[in-house]
Amino acid sequence: MKKSLKYVASAILAGFGLLTLFLSTSVIFDLFGIRAKEGNYVLFVVWSNFISSILYLIAAYGLVKSKKWTISLLGISTIILIIAFVGLKIHANSGGLYETKTVGAMIFRISVTLVFAIIAYFAIIHKRIPSST
Repeated sequence: MKKSLKYVASAILAGFGLLTLFLSTSVIFDLFGIRAKEGNYVLFVVWSNFISSILYLIAAYGLVKSKKWTISLLGISTIILIIAFVGLKIHANSGGLYETKTVGAMIFRISVTLVFAIIAYFAIIHKRIPSST
Protein backbone atom coordinates (compact mmCIF):
# COMPACT_ATOMS: atom_id res chain seq x y z
CA MET A 1 0.00 0.00 0.00
CA LYS A 2 1.33 3.40 -0.85
CA LYS A 3 2.33 5.46 2.16
CA SER A 4 -0.12 8.21 1.30
CA LEU A 5 -3.04 5.75 1.29
CA LYS A 6 -1.91 4.42 4.65
CA TYR A 7 -1.83 7.95 6.06
CA VAL A 8 -5.26 8.76 4.63
CA ALA A 9 -6.71 5.55 6.10
CA SER A 10 -5.07 6.38 9.45
CA ALA A 11 -6.49 9.91 9.40
CA ILE A 12 -9.98 8.64 8.61
CA LEU A 13 -9.71 6.00 11.35
CA ALA A 14 -8.50 8.61 13.84
CA GLY A 15 -11.34 10.96 12.84
CA PHE A 16 -13.86 8.14 13.21
CA GLY A 17 -12.33 7.32 16.60
CA LEU A 18 -12.48 10.93 17.79
CA LEU A 19 -16.08 11.33 16.65
CA THR A 20 -17.04 8.06 18.36
CA LEU A 21 -15.18 9.08 21.52
CA PHE A 22 -16.95 12.45 21.60
CA LEU A 23 -20.41 11.00 21.03
CA SER A 24 -20.06 8.08 23.44
CA THR A 25 -18.59 10.16 26.27
CA SER A 26 -21.27 12.80 25.68
CA VAL A 27 -23.97 10.18 26.25
CA ILE A 28 -22.21 8.45 29.15
CA PHE A 29 -21.47 11.69 31.02
CA ASP A 30 -24.52 13.63 29.74
CA LEU A 31 -22.49 16.38 28.06
CA PHE A 32 -23.93 19.03 25.74
CA GLY A 33 -27.48 17.65 26.02
CA ILE A 34 -26.64 14.78 23.68
CA ARG A 35 -28.12 12.17 26.03
CA ALA A 36 -31.58 13.69 25.65
CA LYS A 37 -31.20 13.82 21.86
CA GLU A 38 -30.28 10.13 21.73
CA GLY A 39 -33.64 9.03 23.15
CA ASN A 40 -33.78 5.40 24.27
CA TYR A 41 -30.08 4.62 24.11
CA VAL A 42 -28.77 1.26 25.31
CA LEU A 43 -25.94 1.87 27.76
CA PHE A 44 -23.89 -1.27 27.01
CA VAL A 45 -23.92 -0.33 23.30
CA VAL A 46 -22.65 3.15 24.18
CA TRP A 47 -19.90 1.61 26.33
CA SER A 48 -18.89 -0.77 23.53
CA ASN A 49 -18.63 2.24 21.21
CA PHE A 50 -16.53 4.07 23.82
CA ILE A 51 -14.12 1.13 24.13
CA SER A 52 -13.96 0.84 20.35
CA SER A 53 -13.16 4.55 20.03
CA ILE A 54 -10.07 4.12 22.20
CA LEU A 55 -9.05 1.09 20.14
CA TYR A 56 -9.56 3.08 16.91
CA LEU A 57 -7.24 5.83 18.08
CA ILE A 58 -4.53 3.39 19.11
CA ALA A 59 -5.01 1.46 15.85
CA ALA A 60 -4.66 4.67 13.81
CA TYR A 61 -1.23 5.16 15.38
CA GLY A 62 -0.37 1.50 14.79
CA LEU A 63 -1.38 1.76 11.15
CA VAL A 64 0.92 4.74 10.61
CA LYS A 65 3.77 2.85 12.29
CA SER A 66 2.91 -0.46 10.51
CA LYS A 67 2.53 -2.37 13.77
CA LYS A 68 1.08 -5.89 13.45
CA TRP A 69 -0.95 -5.47 16.64
CA THR A 70 -3.11 -2.95 14.79
CA ILE A 71 -4.93 -5.81 13.06
CA SER A 72 -5.59 -7.48 16.42
CA LEU A 73 -6.93 -4.26 17.94
CA LEU A 74 -9.36 -3.76 15.09
CA GLY A 75 -10.33 -7.44 15.27
CA ILE A 76 -11.00 -7.10 19.01
CA SER A 77 -13.05 -3.97 18.36
CA THR A 78 -15.08 -5.85 15.74
CA ILE A 79 -15.73 -8.68 18.20
CA ILE A 80 -16.76 -6.24 20.94
CA LEU A 81 -19.19 -4.56 18.56
CA ILE A 82 -20.64 -7.88 17.37
CA ILE A 83 -21.18 -8.99 20.98
CA ALA A 84 -22.87 -5.64 21.72
CA PHE A 85 -25.04 -6.08 18.62
CA VAL A 86 -26.12 -9.55 19.74
CA GLY A 87 -26.82 -8.08 23.18
CA LEU A 88 -28.87 -5.32 21.53
CA LYS A 89 -30.93 -7.90 19.65
CA ILE A 90 -31.54 -9.85 22.88
CA HIS A 91 -32.43 -6.60 24.65
CA ALA A 92 -34.88 -5.64 21.87
CA ASN A 93 -36.45 -9.11 21.67
CA SER A 94 -37.05 -9.12 25.42
CA GLY A 95 -39.00 -5.87 25.19
CA GLY A 96 -36.23 -3.44 26.12
CA LEU A 97 -36.42 0.13 24.87
CA TYR A 98 -34.06 1.14 22.08
CA GLU A 99 -33.93 3.39 19.04
CA THR A 100 -34.33 1.65 15.68
CA LYS A 101 -31.51 3.81 14.29
CA THR A 102 -29.17 2.01 16.72
CA VAL A 103 -29.48 -1.23 14.75
CA GLY A 104 -28.39 0.47 11.53
CA ALA A 105 -25.65 2.37 13.32
CA MET A 106 -24.28 -0.84 14.81
CA ILE A 107 -24.27 -2.60 11.43
CA PHE A 108 -22.48 0.42 9.93
CA ARG A 109 -19.92 0.57 12.76
CA ILE A 110 -19.19 -3.17 12.57
CA SER A 111 -18.76 -2.93 8.79
CA VAL A 112 -16.46 0.10 8.99
CA THR A 113 -14.34 -1.54 11.69
CA LEU A 114 -14.06 -4.74 9.65
CA VAL A 115 -13.04 -2.73 6.55
CA PHE A 116 -10.32 -0.96 8.54
CA ALA A 117 -9.10 -4.32 9.88
CA ILE A 118 -8.82 -5.59 6.29
CA ILE A 119 -7.05 -2.40 5.20
CA ALA A 120 -4.61 -2.79 8.10
CA TYR A 121 -4.00 -6.43 7.18
CA PHE A 122 -3.09 -5.58 3.60
CA ALA A 123 -1.14 -2.46 4.58
CA ILE A 124 0.94 -4.17 7.27
CA ILE A 125 1.19 -7.87 6.40
CA HIS A 126 1.05 -7.79 2.61
CA LYS A 127 2.25 -4.20 2.16
CA ARG A 128 -0.13 -3.79 -0.77
CA ILE A 129 -3.77 -3.34 -1.70
CA PRO A 130 -5.39 -6.46 -3.19
CA SER A 131 -5.73 -6.19 -6.96
CA SER A 132 -9.06 -6.64 -8.71
CA THR A 133 -7.67 -9.05 -11.32
